[in-house]
Amino acid sequence: MLTEHQSGGKLVWVDIYNPTDEEIGQACTKYGLDIPPRDQLEEIEFSSRLQYEDEVFTISVPLTPHSKNGDEDLTSPLGFVLTKDLLVTIRFARLHTFEAITTRVNRRPRSAPDIFLVILEAMIDYGADRLEELRAEAMKISQRIFHKDMQDLQKNKVARVNRMLRETLIEIGDMGERLSHIRDTLLVLQRAVPFITEHGDGWLDPAVKARLKTAVSDVQSLNEYEAHLTDKIQFLLDADLGFISTEQNDLFKIMTIWSIVGIPPVIVAGIYGMNFKFMPELVLPYGYPLALILIAVSALIPLLWFKRKGWWE
Repeated sequence: MLTEHQSGGKLVWVDIYNPTDEEIGQACTKYGLDIPPRDQLEEIEFSSRLQYEDEVFTISVPLTPHSKNGDEDLTSPLGFVLTKDLLVTIRFARLHTFEAITTRVNRRPRSAPDIFLVILEAMIDYGADRLEELRAEAMKISQRIFHKDMQDLQKNKVARVNRMLRETLIEIGDMGERLSHIRDTLLVLQRAVPFITEHGDGWLDPAVKARLKTAVSDVQSLNEYEAHLTDKIQFLLDADLGFISTEQNDLFKIMTIWSIVGIPPVIVAGIYGMNFKFMPELVLPYGYPLALILIAVSALIPLLWFKRKGWWE
C-alpha cells in the first residue's frame, strides 16, 4: 500500500507499507529513486544500513513492535530514502507510532527532512517508553524475589516457591529478549544520526541540525540506560537461579538428613530381627518396648546432632 503526503501543495512524503517487489519497482520508476527491497533492508552490516550517494540517504533501522496480546515480537526493518525534497519510508509491519506521526505532520507544512526528524523522534520516544516498561517489570520481579514475604513462603509453601521461581525465570528471559530488540534499534540510531548530520551538513536546515544534535544526546542517554537495565536484568537472572539452586540444595539436605537419621533405627531393627537361638533380650518381659525405645533414641540422637550443627531449624 502506497500513501502520499503533500505539504503546501508539494509531495514531501511517500509511505510504502508491506510492498511487493513489483510495487517497489513501480515506486522507483515513479519517484526516480533507488528504493531497496526487504532483503536489502534486513542486511546487518552498517555499510548496508547507512548509505549516502548523490545527496540521497538510504537508511535501514530494525524495529520490533511489542505485542500486548502475548504474541511473539517480530523484528521488521524500517527503510528510509531521504532527499532534500522527498522522504520515502518502507515498512513491513504495522507501527502504531505512524498514526501519531501522520497527525503531527499534517498540523503544519513540513519539509522532507523535517518529517524524517518527526519519525526519528517518535522512534526515540518509543524506545524510551519500552525501556520504562521493562524497568517497571524489573522492579516488580525484584520486589517479588527479595520481598520479606518470600522468606515466609519458602518455609511453608515449597511447591509454590518453585513454581514462582520457574515462572519468574521465563519472565526474565522474555525481558532479556525484548531488551535485545531495543538494543538493536538504538545501536543503529546511534550510528545513523551522526551519519546524517555529517553528510547532510550542506543542505539540512539549521533547525533540523539542532534537532539532530538533540537526538544524538537522547540516543546516547538511552543506550546508557539500556546498559544499566541489562545489568539489572542479569542480576535478577542470577538471583533467581541462585534461589532455585538454594531450593535444590535444601531439598538434598533434607533428604540427606532423613537418610542418615534412618540408618541407626534400621541397624537396631535388623539386629533384633535376627533369628538366633540365644538372644537374651528376646526373653525379657519388657524387651519389645525397650527395642522400640532404642530405635527412637537411635533416630533422635542424629537429629539432635544436626540441630546443634545448624543444618535445620
